[in-house]
Amino acid sequence: MLKIAVPNKGSLSETAAQMLHEAGYFGRRDPKELIVTDARNGVEFFYLRPRDIATYVGSGALDVGITGRDLLLDSGSPAAEIDALDFAASTFRFAGPAGVFNELADLEGKRVATSYPGLVGAFLGEHGVSTSLIKLDGAVESAVRLGVADAVADVVETGSTLRKQGLEIFGPVILESEAVLISSSSPASGVDTLVRRLQGVMVARQYVLIDYNLPVALLEKAVALTPGVESPTVSPLGEPDWVAVRVMIKREQTNHIMDDLYELGARAILVTSIHAARI
Repeated sequence: MLKIAVPNKGSLSETAAQMLHEAGYFGRRDPKELIVTDARNGVEFFYLRPRDIATYVGSGALDVGITGRDLLLDSGSPAAEIDALDFAASTFRFAGPAGVFNELADLEGKRVATSYPGLVGAFLGEHGVSTSLIKLDGAVESAVRLGVADAVADVVETGSTLRKQGLEIFGPVILESEAVLISSSSPASGVDTLVRRLQGVMVARQYVLIDYNLPVALLEKAVALTPGVESPTVSPLGEPDWVAVRVMIKREQTNHIMDDLYELGARAILVTSIHAARI
């Protein structure tokens, strides 16, 4: 059986479990379960701490796993990212007291607090900057005010939490992270199926089907508005001068495209969610 590591808690856990469910796999119902066998799909799920998943997969004990790109790189594991999963996006940046730091080189010889010493240390090493890294498990933004560090390296969303602590962002982006599917060095049977299913879930979340009718004379302009993933499906209607069009569009663009099609002259515009897909 394909052995899959799944986050057992934290920000990755719920979305990862839902994604696997939408991909047709049977997961755990009891949050206390650590191992679940899905015999129908030929897989076993192992529910582990997100920080440990890269280590288990990299060692070959498990075949694949879902974790954060940040956690993978911080672990130093030989596991490899095989697909990005389009959730849990985050950005890692440096921050320090307002007006003190302007660029990365200003950190030379300073103390930097972070929950990701492996990731941050590798980044600083690549840029030739030597610092003293202070590992903290949480509340990194308080480290400067409490005198533990001169600067911090942490996840940044709006930057409001850092500003409340008197800190400002500086220097380059350390990492753009998100949830990823990782694999051991030895490809296992069933991984390709898992990847296709997860990609199908992402397509279903990102796209919808739109159907509309319009005069044949307007078809070229309509196709320019809705080119689709490959090309639209165009079918004749009972009215010889009209056609029916079906095409996939980005979910986030739905209402704008419907408005544009109606302005063009399309009618009977219908939108349908996609439950699953293989592209």
